[in-house]
Amino acid sequence: MVIRGQRVLLDADLAQLYEVETKKFNQQIKRNQTRFPPDFMFRLSADEFESLRSQNVTSKRGGRRYLPLAFTEHGAIMAASVLNSDRAVEMAT
Repeated sequence: MVIRGQRVLLDADLAQLYEVETKKFNQQIKRNQTRFPPDFMFRLSADEFESLRSQNVTSKRGGRRYLPLAFTEHGAIMAASVLNSDRAVEMAT
């Protein structure tokens, strides 16, 4: 999907791809925040998130506490490097 003129994947999508829970994925990202400059990752605004929900890209169920993180291609690769799942390690190499 394209947000702010950049092709991105959301945190939940990357967590699923790397076979980890979204909560654990976001914990690892938070612990390694310095590796994710704004051109690698950004948090969606409430308006951006609502727009995605209205397009049926994300479910209205699930009750997220925080707005999702969006990762560019470089951010997705960096995310794989900070995760310990077998899938993430496989994709990072």
